[in-house]
Amino acid sequence: MDMELARLNMIEQQIRPWDVLDQSVLDLLCTVRREDFVPPALRALAFTDVELPLRIDGVDTGEVMMTPKVEARLLQELGIQAHEVVLEVGTGSGYMAALAAHRAHSVLSIEIDGRLFAFGMANLARAGIRNVRIEQADGALGWRERAPYDVVIISGSLPVLPDPLLAQLKVGGRLAAIVGEAPVMTAQIVTRATETSYDTLPLFETYLKPLRNAWRPDPFRF
Repeated sequence: MDMELARLNMIEQQIRPWDVLDQSVLDLLCTVRREDFVPPALRALAFTDVELPLRIDGVDTGEVMMTPKVEARLLQELGIQAHEVVLEVGTGSGYMAALAAHRAHSVLSIEIDGRLFAFGMANLARAGIRNVRIEQADGALGWRERAPYDVVIISGSLPVLPDPLLAQLKVGGRLAAIVGEAPVMTAQIVTRATETSYDTLPLFETYLKPLRNAWRPDPFRF
Protein backbone atom coordinates (compact mmCIF):
# COMPACT_ATOMS: atom_id res chain seq x y z
CA MET A 1 0.00 0.00 0.00
CA ASP A 2 1.30 3.45 -0.93
CA MET A 3 0.89 5.26 2.40
CA GLU A 4 1.84 8.67 1.05
CA LEU A 5 -0.72 8.46 -1.75
CA ALA A 6 -3.37 7.29 0.74
CA ARG A 7 -2.48 10.22 3.03
CA LEU A 8 -2.76 12.70 0.16
CA ASN A 9 -6.13 11.24 -0.87
CA MET A 10 -7.35 11.55 2.72
CA ILE A 11 -6.40 15.23 2.80
CA GLU A 12 -7.79 16.12 -0.61
CA GLN A 13 -10.94 13.97 -0.63
CA GLN A 14 -12.02 13.97 3.04
CA ILE A 15 -10.44 16.85 4.91
CA ARG A 16 -10.38 19.81 2.53
CA PRO A 17 -14.08 19.31 1.64
CA TRP A 18 -14.81 19.68 5.37
CA ASP A 19 -13.54 23.26 5.27
CA VAL A 20 -10.14 22.42 6.71
CA LEU A 21 -8.12 24.90 4.68
CA ASP A 22 -5.47 25.99 7.19
CA GLN A 23 -2.27 24.92 5.46
CA SER A 24 -0.43 24.49 8.76
CA VAL A 25 -3.03 21.91 9.82
CA LEU A 26 -2.84 20.11 6.48
CA ASP A 27 0.96 20.06 6.69
CA LEU A 28 0.76 18.65 10.21
CA LEU A 29 -1.31 15.72 8.93
CA CYS A 30 1.69 14.82 6.80
CA THR A 31 4.15 15.26 9.68
CA VAL A 32 2.28 13.15 12.26
CA ARG A 33 1.88 9.74 10.69
CA ARG A 34 -1.62 8.54 11.51
CA GLU A 35 -0.82 4.98 10.49
CA ASP A 36 1.67 4.78 13.38
CA PHE A 37 -1.09 5.41 15.93
CA VAL A 38 -3.78 2.96 14.82
CA PRO A 39 -3.77 -0.66 16.07
CA PRO A 40 -1.33 -2.60 13.84
CA ALA A 41 -4.06 -4.85 12.41
CA LEU A 42 -5.90 -1.76 11.11
CA ARG A 43 -2.89 0.04 9.65
CA ALA A 44 -4.24 -0.29 6.10
CA LEU A 45 -7.42 1.53 7.21
CA ALA A 46 -5.60 4.47 8.82
CA PHE A 47 -6.78 6.98 6.19
CA THR A 48 -10.36 5.81 5.69
CA ASP A 49 -13.35 7.98 6.59
CA VAL A 50 -14.49 5.76 9.46
CA GLU A 51 -14.04 5.56 13.21
CA LEU A 52 -11.44 2.89 13.92
CA PRO A 53 -12.00 0.55 16.89
CA LEU A 54 -9.13 0.56 19.36
CA ARG A 55 -8.44 -3.17 19.71
CA ILE A 56 -5.29 -3.81 21.72
CA ASP A 57 -3.72 -7.25 21.33
CA GLY A 58 -6.99 -8.52 19.93
CA VAL A 59 -9.09 -7.18 22.81
CA ASP A 60 -11.69 -4.51 22.03
CA THR A 61 -11.43 -1.63 24.52
CA GLY A 62 -14.79 -0.30 23.40
CA GLU A 63 -13.19 2.98 22.32
CA VAL A 64 -12.56 4.38 18.83
CA MET A 65 -10.42 6.88 16.98
CA MET A 66 -12.40 9.78 15.57
CA THR A 67 -12.53 10.10 11.79
CA PRO A 68 -9.63 12.06 10.26
CA LYS A 69 -11.89 14.91 9.12
CA VAL A 70 -13.31 15.45 12.61
CA GLU A 71 -9.83 15.43 14.16
CA ALA A 72 -8.55 17.93 11.60
CA ARG A 73 -11.55 20.25 11.82
CA LEU A 74 -11.40 20.44 15.62
CA LEU A 75 -7.67 21.08 15.50
CA GLN A 76 -8.16 23.90 13.01
CA GLU A 77 -10.97 25.56 14.96
CA LEU A 78 -9.06 25.44 18.25
CA GLY A 79 -6.19 27.47 16.79
CA ILE A 80 -3.65 26.19 19.32
CA GLN A 81 -0.68 28.51 19.82
CA ALA A 82 2.93 27.65 20.66
CA HIS A 83 2.76 29.05 24.22
CA GLU A 84 -0.45 27.26 25.19
CA VAL A 85 -1.10 24.37 27.57
CA VAL A 86 -3.62 21.73 26.45
CA LEU A 87 -5.69 19.26 28.45
CA GLU A 88 -6.98 16.24 26.54
CA VAL A 89 -9.55 13.93 28.12
CA GLY A 90 -9.29 10.50 26.52
CA THR A 91 -5.82 9.66 25.17
CA GLY A 92 -6.94 6.71 23.10
CA SER A 93 -4.24 6.00 20.53
CA GLY A 94 -2.35 9.22 21.33
CA TYR A 95 -2.90 10.65 17.85
CA MET A 96 -4.87 13.75 18.83
CA ALA A 97 -2.39 14.44 21.61
CA ALA A 98 0.43 14.19 19.07
CA LEU A 99 -1.26 16.67 16.73
CA ALA A 100 -1.87 19.11 19.57
CA ALA A 101 1.67 18.69 20.89
CA HIS A 102 3.16 19.90 17.61
CA ARG A 103 1.30 23.20 18.06
CA ALA A 104 1.24 23.67 21.84
CA HIS A 105 3.79 24.24 24.57
CA SER A 106 2.64 21.07 26.33
CA VAL A 107 -0.22 18.59 26.51
CA LEU A 108 -1.62 16.77 29.53
CA SER A 109 -3.67 13.76 28.42
CA ILE A 110 -5.90 11.74 30.78
CA GLU A 111 -6.82 8.13 29.99
CA ILE A 112 -9.00 5.92 32.20
CA ASP A 113 -8.29 2.60 30.41
CA GLY A 114 -5.00 0.97 31.36
CA ARG A 115 -4.57 -0.71 27.98
CA LEU A 116 -5.04 2.57 26.11
CA PHE A 117 -2.81 4.38 28.60
CA ALA A 118 0.04 2.02 27.66
CA PHE A 119 -0.82 2.02 23.94
CA GLY A 120 -0.98 5.80 23.66
CA MET A 121 2.21 6.27 25.66
CA ALA A 122 4.09 3.80 23.46
CA ASN A 123 2.84 5.44 20.25
CA LEU A 124 3.86 8.92 21.42
CA ALA A 125 7.29 7.72 22.52
CA ARG A 126 7.88 5.96 19.22
CA ALA A 127 6.91 9.14 17.36
CA GLY A 128 9.42 11.14 19.39
CA ILE A 129 6.79 13.36 21.05
CA ARG A 130 8.28 14.67 24.31
CA ASN A 131 5.87 17.40 25.41
CA VAL A 132 2.89 15.14 26.24
CA ARG A 133 2.32 13.81 29.74
CA ILE A 134 -0.24 11.04 30.20
CA GLU A 135 -2.03 10.28 33.47
CA GLN A 136 -4.07 7.13 34.01
CA ALA A 137 -7.21 8.43 35.70
CA ASP A 138 -10.85 9.37 35.18
CA GLY A 139 -10.84 12.76 33.46
CA ALA A 140 -14.59 13.10 32.90
CA LEU A 141 -14.55 16.30 34.98
CA GLY A 142 -11.14 17.40 33.77
CA TRP A 143 -7.96 17.61 35.84
CA ARG A 144 -8.18 20.40 38.40
CA GLU A 145 -4.69 19.78 39.80
CA ARG A 146 -3.04 21.52 36.83
CA ALA A 147 -5.82 23.92 35.79
CA PRO A 148 -6.38 26.38 34.27
CA TYR A 149 -5.75 25.42 30.64
CA ASP A 150 -5.60 27.36 27.40
CA VAL A 151 -7.23 24.52 25.47
CA VAL A 152 -9.31 21.48 26.44
CA ILE A 153 -10.08 18.63 24.02
CA ILE A 154 -12.70 16.01 24.92
CA SER A 155 -12.14 12.85 22.88
CA GLY A 156 -15.56 11.35 23.59
CA SER A 157 -19.07 12.79 23.47
CA LEU A 158 -20.78 14.42 26.45
CA PRO A 159 -24.55 14.69 27.05
CA VAL A 160 -23.92 18.18 28.47
CA LEU A 161 -20.85 20.24 29.33
CA PRO A 162 -20.29 20.08 33.09
CA ASP A 163 -19.54 23.37 34.84
CA PRO A 164 -16.46 21.99 36.68
CA LEU A 165 -14.87 21.22 33.32
CA LEU A 166 -15.63 24.64 31.84
CA ALA A 167 -14.24 26.28 34.96
CA GLN A 168 -10.79 24.83 34.17
CA LEU A 169 -10.43 27.06 31.09
CA LYS A 170 -8.45 30.28 31.30
CA VAL A 171 -10.25 33.41 30.16
CA GLY A 172 -9.76 33.30 26.39
CA GLY A 173 -9.33 29.52 26.54
CA ARG A 174 -11.17 27.18 24.16
CA LEU A 175 -12.78 23.79 24.64
CA ALA A 176 -13.61 21.34 21.82
CA ALA A 177 -16.31 18.79 22.53
CA ILE A 178 -19.07 16.81 20.84
CA VAL A 179 -22.20 17.41 22.88
CA GLY A 180 -25.65 15.80 22.89
CA GLU A 181 -27.38 12.44 22.77
CA ALA A 182 -27.64 9.89 19.95
CA PRO A 183 -28.54 10.03 17.15
CA VAL A 184 -27.61 13.71 16.75
CA MET A 185 -24.76 15.45 18.52
CA THR A 186 -23.06 18.77 17.80
CA ALA A 187 -19.35 19.50 17.67
CA GLN A 188 -18.72 22.76 19.51
CA ILE A 189 -15.95 25.18 20.36
CA VAL A 190 -16.64 26.89 23.69
CA THR A 191 -14.57 29.97 24.53
CA ARG A 192 -14.36 31.40 28.04
CA ALA A 193 -15.11 35.06 27.37
CA THR A 194 -14.91 36.28 30.98
CA GLU A 195 -14.69 34.76 34.45
CA THR A 196 -18.44 34.15 34.35
CA SER A 197 -19.43 33.85 30.67
CA TYR A 198 -18.80 31.50 27.74
CA ASP A 199 -19.40 31.75 24.00
CA THR A 200 -20.39 28.62 22.06
CA LEU A 201 -19.70 28.10 18.36
CA PRO A 202 -21.57 25.10 16.86
CA LEU A 203 -19.54 23.51 14.06
CA PHE A 204 -21.33 20.48 12.64
CA GLU A 205 -23.60 17.59 13.56
CA THR A 206 -22.01 14.20 14.08
CA TYR A 207 -21.96 11.19 16.40
CA LEU A 208 -19.21 9.95 18.72
CA LYS A 209 -19.19 7.26 21.39
CA PRO A 210 -19.85 8.75 24.83
CA LEU A 211 -16.93 9.53 27.10
CA ARG A 212 -16.66 6.88 29.77
CA ASN A 213 -18.23 8.09 33.03
CA ALA A 214 -19.48 11.28 31.37
CA TRP A 215 -21.30 13.50 33.85
CA ARG A 216 -25.08 13.68 33.56
CA PRO A 217 -27.39 16.12 35.32
CA ASP A 218 -29.78 14.78 37.93
CA PRO A 219 -33.05 14.18 35.99
CA PHE A 220 -35.07 14.86 39.15
CA ARG A 221 -33.52 18.24 39.94
CA PHE A 222 -35.80 21.20 39.23
